[in-house]
Amino acid sequence: MILEFTNNGGVMRLDVAISAHNDTYSRSYFKTLISDSKVTVNGKTVTKAGTMLENGDKVSVDIPDPVSSDNVPQAIPLDIVYEDEHLIIINKPQGMVVHPGAGHKDGTLVNALLDHCDGKLSDINGVLRPGIVHRIDKDTSGLMLACKDNETHVRLASMIADHEVIRKYRAIVSGVIKSERGTIDAPIGRASGDRRKMTVKGDGKYAVTHYEVVNRYTEATDLLLKLETGRTHQIRVHMNYIGHPIVGDPVYGSKKLNRFGLEGQALHSTSIEFDHPITGEHIYYEADVPEYYREVLSRLTPMDN
Repeated sequence: MILEFTNNGGVMRLDVAISAHNDTYSRSYFKTLISDSKVTVNGKTVTKAGTMLENGDKVSVDIPDPVSSDNVPQAIPLDIVYEDEHLIIINKPQGMVVHPGAGHKDGTLVNALLDHCDGKLSDINGVLRPGIVHRIDKDTSGLMLACKDNETHVRLASMIADHEVIRKYRAIVSGVIKSERGTIDAPIGRASGDRRKMTVKGDGKYAVTHYEVVNRYTEATDLLLKLETGRTHQIRVHMNYIGHPIVGDPVYGSKKLNRFGLEGQALHSTSIEFDHPITGEHIYYEADVPEYYREVLSRLTPMDN
């Protein structure tokens, strides 16, 4: 499908202008199309989403047709904490992959959602990630949202971008953090030596994480963290950046404390809070830390106060 329009809205970013002319897909999706050379301005290919348009600029967007998917519904048990006709909140176990990809063709949260929701999920993020408006890593446990229709998806994506969805996490990190609370304000981008890894870098994207101490142990600290932004691996990267990597983290963590037989990092999405994008109802849910997390805490020695 080709989307064509003339910008008459004054000076504005390219990705913003495209989103204003088509609300079927998310702004992040259009950013991807721009970086994939699917967009031209006045007949010339543009690859930067932040390109500024002037009045009269002619924009053409090549939106690929949906591709077939091998995603199949699978009757995988889900821990559902909230559900209505528009969205669903799931308490994801550690070790469960969110959507199919290399090495994980099935057995994912998406496969389970397709079965539970009878295939009625938003398709803004394509057929490979139906319903997924945000994600948590495979080895991160806890609460996450999925959408059943595109209107809900668009509104929720906008709310997340505007920091109107409050997400809090628990994490066990290496070492003793002395301050009761703190804020990490450090931009995050792709590591130059490994595109699968993120790092703090000057030209990265704005990223802010707030934390406060729950309990201190002789060799670790149990934290409550609040995301102000939602960059890839944000908490994991930020904690490593301040010298307190998450226990069990196979990418950013210290092997010294990975002696608990963990599948991955001791990181749990513990609460989510927002106003329902369709009904306006205030939604707040918590999920207690799971057994693997409690097991690690039980094997740590509390600090003497």
